[in-house]
Amino acid sequence: MSHTYQTQGNKRQDDKSVRARMLISCPDKAGIVAAVSQFLYEQGANIVQSDQYTMDPEGGMFFMRIEFDLQELEQRLPSLQEDFTRVADRFSMRWSVFRAARRKRIAVFVSKEDHCLLELLWQWQAGDLDAEISMVISNHEDMRGIVESFGIPYHYVPVTPDTKAEAEQKQRELTAGKVDLIVLARYMQIVSPKFIEQYHNRIINIHHSFLPAFVGGKPYQQAYNRGVKLIGATAHYVTEELDGGPIIEQDIQRVSHRDNVTELKRIGRHIERIVLARAVKWHVEDRLLVYQNKTVVFV
Repeated sequence: MSHTYQTQGNKRQDDKSVRARMLISCPDKAGIVAAVSQFLYEQGANIVQSDQYTMDPEGGMFFMRIEFDLQELEQRLPSLQEDFTRVADRFSMRWSVFRAARRKRIAVFVSKEDHCLLELLWQWQAGDLDAEISMVISNHEDMRGIVESFGIPYHYVPVTPDTKAEAEQKQRELTAGKVDLIVLARYMQIVSPKFIEQYHNRIINIHHSFLPAFVGGKPYQQAYNRGVKLIGATAHYVTEELDGGPIIEQDIQRVSHRDNVTELKRIGRHIERIVLARAVKWHVEDRLLVYQNKTVVFV
């Protein structure tokens, strides 16, 4: 069961300097919403949106995303977080608070195909992706001109079977302390468990099939061989299980027996770019909560 509530306060809703987002997950029990709302009221905060979802109401999990405005937010946020621990401990919450004005920093990893990268760049340039694309890292030089035309640093880190460890070390050096999210925009390399651990639930990949069907390489060829009538794309968080991480977003399009592998790829590229951009947008807007191998998406 999910609910969404919106209110309009005195501040304009697009004034991010006073806007914060709180994400909460905990065992479901009575009184959670009342306790959080009462706490924010006592802090002088104005709730502008509240979303909640209960997974299996009989002894299940409760998830909540709440946006609120608070004057002098940057100065007051540390004390608010400290005070909220009393509420959180009472309900065994896992929680976090983010300032809306603090834009998340993204590193985009790409190989030779440009469609997913371009969608992110266009949305970023248009202001529809509320984040900072801090850098693009690639194992090929092909995208340098495109990326640098947007004024974004481009790092070429070649990868071979013999140099994979050294290449990943270079990638870690480039991103350490400088990015909040890594996006694999058709980056055709498998990242190591060590790298995944460093960015737990902060690496988003686009897989060019409707998972769990056709994991691994050449999914369009696999789809063609099976004669499918629908193809799709899946954006998911990266885990050690290949193409097995928590799914964030998916979409599909109908195809027919007349479509060969080349045509399936052409159709699929459009789905991939839209699905990945949605997933990245929801992550940077703090709309995602991960529980076990699932996501709760508040949109």
